[in-house]
Amino acid sequence: MSELKPQEFERLLRSSSALPRIIVIFGPDRGLVSERAEAAAARTGIPLSDPFAVTKIEASDLQKAPGRLIEEMQSIGLFGGEKLVWVRNAANEKALVDGIAALAATELEAYLIIEAGDLKKGSALRKAAEAARSIASVPCYADDQASLNGLIDDILKETGQRITPAARARLLANLGGDRRASRGEIRKLALYCAKEPEIDERHVIDIIGDVSETSLDNLIDALLGGDANAMIAALEALISAKTAIYQVLNAVLRQFQMLDMLRAEMDRSRQSASQVIQTHGKHIFFKRRNVITQALSVWTAAKLTRELSRLQTMVLTSQRNPQIAESVAAQLLLSLTQQSVIRK
Repeated sequence: MSELKPQEFERLLRSSSALPRIIVIFGPDRGLVSERAEAAAARTGIPLSDPFAVTKIEASDLQKAPGRLIEEMQSIGLFGGEKLVWVRNAANEKALVDGIAALAATELEAYLIIEAGDLKKGSALRKAAEAARSIASVPCYADDQASLNGLIDDILKETGQRITPAARARLLANLGGDRRASRGEIRKLALYCAKEPEIDERHVIDIIGDVSETSLDNLIDALLGGDANAMIAALEALISAKTAIYQVLNAVLRQFQMLDMLRAEMDRSRQSASQVIQTHGKHIFFKRRNVITQALSVWTAAKLTRELSRLQTMVLTSQRNPQIAESVAAQLLLSLTQQSVIRK
């Protein structure tokens, strides 16, 4: 079945067609990966609360027991019926890659869902999934403006609420990077305005915060410029203004996703940072182009992939454990700033 586009995957879930027995869901948007994995798991019809029918495995555990994946897929549930094996936090573990290659050539009675991070084109797991007709792979990239507008519309349609254009614009400025986190912010806003006939900009500022774009830009520019003192000062200013740490992290995450896209184009086309920005970075404000050019000279594709994963995890952590998020997030932002220093 190879790679499914998002709309193809949604149609498959809504249709009565048989679900592929093996589904690999991957991408930089960890929240969206989790949402789609949960939707696929629900579509199997297997009771997800039944521990005898559903086996959840961390991908790293398969490295310790290479044959476990095939054993789990070939075993039957304690009380019969179909079984679901759910692998999380996958990358390119050899045991997992070898396992799905072997399973793809057999008739399966169990379902296998794999949640993976951002798999680059040609990576072992993605290559193995795309080579097998019996495996469906589903990429999950960060929401664009149209997707976020659709998410807002879907949630407010459920709640029967309206939103003004100004409020929508303010809300959109604070979403993106992680689908699950974005969904949580919209639902929080809808609940806050449950008794209001219409959501306006004042409500968005009250519940999500009036993020100072200038302060965020200052923090990001200091981070990418390797200026730790300026980054800490900008972060303290944002925290003093009661800006949610989630919003700060999300802004940094979006910036690193853009760097990742530009860096990939540099490596593909063998062009300089300034050339790539000229053709693919026309949306970047001209005063910030020098900062982005410098960042691209420091950040390699491998470093960006590693730190994007850390940022995505921290965005989720800041939503689930806000009481510990500030100190941990500050450490991560300082680490990113230190890595941005140009080594003489």
